[in-house]
Amino acid sequence: HPSLTTPSTPRAQDAPTPGPGLWPAPPPASAPQRPAPPNTAHQAAPPRTSTPPPPAPAPAPADPPPDAPHRAAFDAAPLPMALVDEAGTITAANPALHDYLALPAASLPGRPLTHLTALGLTPHTAPGLPEVFKGRRHHLVCTRRIASPRGGETWAELRLEHLASVRGALLTVRDTSLGHDLRARLRTAEREDPLTRLAGRAHFLDRLADTLEEHGLRGGRGRVGLCVLGLDGFRHVNTAHGHLVGDHLLRAVAARLARLAPLLASAHGEAPVLARLGGDEFALLVSETTGPGQLTELAATVLRELREPYDIAGRRLAVSASAGVAELRARETSPAELLRAVTTALGWAKAEGRGRWALFDSARREDGAHQDLLATALRPAVRDGEFELEYQPLVALADGTLHGVEALVRWRHPRFGRLAPNRFIDVAERDGSIVELGRWVLRTACAQARSWQLARPGARPPYVSVNVTVRQLWDSDVVADVADVLAETRLPPSLLQLELTESEVVGQTGRPLRALQELSDMGVRIAIDDFGTGYSNLSYLSRLPVSVLKLDGSFVRGFPFTGAAQGAEPPEAETPEAEPPAATGAPTPGAATAAPGPGPLATPDRSAAPGSRDREAASVIAGGPARSTTAEGRPADEVIVEALVGLAHRLGLTVTAECVETRGQAERLRAMGCDMGQGYLYSRPVPPERIGLLLETTGRCPGWPTPPPS
Repeated sequence: HPSLTTPSTPRAQDAPTPGPGLWPAPPPASAPQRPAPPNTAHQAAPPRTSTPPPPAPAPAPADPPPDAPHRAAFDAAPLPMALVDEAGTITAANPALHDYLALPAASLPGRPLTHLTALGLTPHTAPGLPEVFKGRRHHLVCTRRIASPRGGETWAELRLEHLASVRGALLTVRDTSLGHDLRARLRTAEREDPLTRLAGRAHFLDRLADTLEEHGLRGGRGRVGLCVLGLDGFRHVNTAHGHLVGDHLLRAVAARLARLAPLLASAHGEAPVLARLGGDEFALLVSETTGPGQLTELAATVLRELREPYDIAGRRLAVSASAGVAELRARETSPAELLRAVTTALGWAKAEGRGRWALFDSARREDGAHQDLLATALRPAVRDGEFELEYQPLVALADGTLHGVEALVRWRHPRFGRLAPNRFIDVAERDGSIVELGRWVLRTACAQARSWQLARPGARPPYVSVNVTVRQLWDSDVVADVADVLAETRLPPSLLQLELTESEVVGQTGRPLRALQELSDMGVRIAIDDFGTGYSNLSYLSRLPVSVLKLDGSFVRGFPFTGAAQGAEPPEAETPEAEPPAATGAPTPGAATAAPGPGPLATPDRSAAPGSRDREAASVIAGGPARSTTAEGRPADEVIVEALVGLAHRLGLTVTAECVETRGQAERLRAMGCDMGQGYLYSRPVPPERIGLLLETTGRCPGWPTPPPS
């Protein structure tokens, strides 16, 4: 400190009092002699005296003299301090430094600073010391762990500041033990989860990065697996029993995982690294994995163990967990990517129900991203006119004449090309855009049916069948929508049929059933699509205002094939529409278009484009995975169809069979009394112009032979 320096020529009136432990007191100066006061009674004027010497110049403001107040402040300062000259010798030290080092008072001045081994300041540990002493460096700061003479250890920050006024430096020692301990506790909290004592998220990510780096260097063949667990319904535990019980449950889960970990050791004997990522999520890191099967087996074992009940605070709680699993080559992933993969898989598992695991699949994630893109573009696509309708004939099995058509929507996406309904209907239902899209389909289909009616006055017009979802019945006033469209297009209600799948109708009460009843009272036909797909309780048929049953196409495919009688090969199973190339956005060649032929609805040439049939025949119309037809068939399916046709007729309903592909199937259905048929025997879904051309000619679909003359 500049005020603590000793000037070479102190003024007599500023002479300091010696103080213990500082610097030596300067020698006293001789005071000048003053003359005796003159006797003014006898002298008229004072005698001339010699002029006193001028006072010494005052030091610069930046270097005030070391007067008593400054020495007192230095002496009483709680911060340990010392003055050091250019040679590194301590010239002054305050009592706080003596006390900090547990040394006798005034024992430090005259000792080299580097001899204080407790401070650890040596040219080797602090090579910048001489530069600071001599002014070639302004300051030096370092942290030292100091062994306390009273026992234990402390941490201190040593700071050496150059002072030009003393041609040396000022040393200060600041105890940083409290801050150091706090930072250490924070680092421990990062490494260790304070609730469960498992590894914390930050430490786990460090371990994951180290593991990937280590195994990625092993010729690129090292594999790493990660399993992330999430408790099912943990929020309910907190809500119903309180957060204290929830914390106890998390500790119990962690303890069970810790006991289980040694039993899950890999083939190389390494147990999984356990961690709590946060909330109710736990992670298990497995190195040197042998393949996805090892991880899925681990996940199944862990989920089975966690399912056992827990005794928590006098309560017996049973919780399940879901798991996301990923197993990848170490050099092909990163910590963030691997964690993102298992988090995605965990979401898939929870979406499928409780107590399940899911293995990460990059193709599935890309499909999810693809669906997100479609969801973003759906509503604008309706407004921009990117959708169009095609129509598939509904044919009377008695004579092969067209009685109606089913409207099937297509999306001509500017990037992905032509998309069938199974590619976007589920997306539309999830985000609610199905309501807007459904209104467009209803209005467009009714307007088309009205135009066919007006084009052939006096002839029987075809009815149009439109698919409706339960989401539309809940989220929109579908009754009002239908009434408005019928009034706008002037289409008779009897020419409109609404289809709902059996799986959506069963179990519905309240608003959806009321809406169906009002629509039926209006004169609109109600059809149950995909009938017979697994629901044995048929009592709902007596409660619903149903007019038509559409038998699931898998029953018709199960008919035994009698190719010899028909002179044909067994029909191949319908396959999904091919994915349009994303890079070009071009639609799949031949998808959902009628092959050229002699008639307006010529049957497609299957040999020319095997496997390119339209998807909706299998999934949109039939509502499930296609069952391939074999030469042997399934005779029981014929029995089921015959029974269902008889049941429907006794209830006053008409029956439509889906996925009719051969004349033999059509003949047997007609013999059973089935009313209508729909399938590739008659036509693919085609543009409305093709339907209009058929109506203007024979009105009979090409798959049915011309009836003999009467």
